[in-house]
Amino acid sequence: MAKEQFVINREILDHKNPERAVLKAPIGLTEETVRLISKDKNEPEWLLQKRLQSFKFFKEMPLPNWGPSLNKLNLDKIVYYIKPDERGGARNWDDVPEDIKTTFEKLGIPEVERKALAGAGAIYESQAAYHNLKQEWEKKGVIFEDMDEAVKKYSELVKKYFMTTCVPINDHKFAALHGAVFSSGTFIYVPKNVKVTIPLQAYFRKNAIRSGQFEHTLIIADEGSEVSYIEGCSSPQYNESSLHAGCVEIYVKKNARARYSSIENWSKDTFNLNTKRAIVEENGVIEWINANTGSACTMLYPSSILKGKNAKSDFIGIAVAAKDQNQDTGHKVYHLAENTSSTVQSKSISMDGGITTYRGILKIIKGAKNSKSSVKCDALILDDRSKSDTIPFIEINEEKVDIAHEATAGKIGAEQMFYLMSRGLSEEEAMKMVVSGFIEPISKNLPGEYAIEFNRLIELEMEGSVG
Repeated sequence: MAKEQFVINREILDHKNPERAVLKAPIGLTEETVRLISKDKNEPEWLLQKRLQSFKFFKEMPLPNWGPSLNKLNLDKIVYYIKPDERGGARNWDDVPEDIKTTFEKLGIPEVERKALAGAGAIYESQAAYHNLKQEWEKKGVIFEDMDEAVKKYSELVKKYFMTTCVPINDHKFAALHGAVFSSGTFIYVPKNVKVTIPLQAYFRKNAIRSGQFEHTLIIADEGSEVSYIEGCSSPQYNESSLHAGCVEIYVKKNARARYSSIENWSKDTFNLNTKRAIVEENGVIEWINANTGSACTMLYPSSILKGKNAKSDFIGIAVAAKDQNQDTGHKVYHLAENTSSTVQSKSISMDGGITTYRGILKIIKGAKNSKSSVKCDALILDDRSKSDTIPFIEINEEKVDIAHEATAGKIGAEQMFYLMSRGLSEEEAMKMVVSGFIEPISKNLPGEYAIEFNRLIELEMEGSVG
C-alpha cells in the first residue's frame, strides 16, 4: 500500500533546470575563486583566512593512494561556486524562485515539512533557497540556520567549532578543499536540556553540469539536549564528472543525544567524497543512519570519537552499487575513555557489476577499560559480475574490553528463487522480495518517508539488471 502512495520515478531524480546563475566562478580552483566566495558571502576576516589556509593545505596534500580510483575526477574542470539567485534563504516558501521551488516540490520538501518536521532547509547549488524553524523551537533557544547566515549572526560560536577539533582543515585533501570552498549548509545549536522531539531536515540539490557542492553541516547538542536531523541529497545526470565534498561535524556534549540520518543519491557521474565526524562527551550518544546509492564513486566513513566516560555510538549503514558504481563506505570509531560502547551494523548490495567495500576502523586506546564494541558486516551479491570486500582495521590496546566482529558475504540462493517463483512471482519480483528482506533491519530505522524512498531507489537500480 505504501508503495502506491509514494512513488519515485526517474524524472524526479533526473529533472534539471536551465542554468541562470547570477554569479558563477570560473572553472578550476585558484586563490581568486576562494576570495570571490568569501567576498560574495560578506564573510568575516577570520573565515577568509581559514579558507586561504585550507586552500594552501589542499594544494600541498596528495590524493588518497588507497581505495577506489579517482583518475576520472579532474579537479581542474569543476565549477566550485554557483550562486543561482540574488535573494536566497527565503523564510516563506512562496518567496523561493519558481523553477527552484518546482524542483524541491517534486522532491516533496514542503509537504514533508508541514507533516513531520520541526524545521526544514533547502540548499540549491551553492546557496540556501529556503530555511525555516517552527516558532515553538525558536522560543526555546534552538538555532537552525543556513551556514551562511549563522556565520554572520553567531560568528563567535561558529568560529569556536567550525573545522577546529572535529574535522580540522588539514585532515585530508578533500577536507582541505572543503574548508577552502565550502558554501551554505546547516548550523544547529540546541541549548542545555532542550529536547527537540521531532526532526529537523535539510535537502541538498546539485543542478549544474560539472559542478561541485560543498555544504557544511555543524551540529552542537549542548549538555542534556536531544536532536534528530535528516539530510537528503540528489542531482541530475549529465555524463560528465562532478564532485560532492561536503562535511558534517557533530558535537555531542555531556548527557546529550544526537541522531544524524542521511540518504545520499547523487547521480552516477558524481564523485561523492564526504567527511562526517562526531565528538561525544561523557554519557553522550551519537546515532548514525547512513544510506548510499547513486554516485560513480563514494568514499565515506562517518567517524565517532568517544571522548568521555560512558559515551556511546550506534552506526547503521547500507550501500548499494549497480553498474559503473564503486561504493567504498564504512565506519570509524575511537574509544578514548572508560566504559564507552559502540555498535556497527553495515549492509551492502552489489548488482550488475557494481563494487561495494566495507572499510572500517575500530580503535581502543590504553586506559579505555570496559569498552565494548560489536561490528557486523553483511554483503549481498546479486550476480557473478559484481564484487564486495570487507576491510576492517582493529587496534586494541586495553585488555579489559569486549569486542565482537562478524562479516558475511553471500549470493541469493537458487532454492530461495525457486521457492518464490513457484509461488507465482517473476524472477525480478522474487529478487526484489529477497533484497527487501535483506535491507529491512536498516530501512526500518530510517524515518518513514525516507525508508519508502530508499526502497524505491533500490527497485529503480534493479530494473533491467535482473535476468
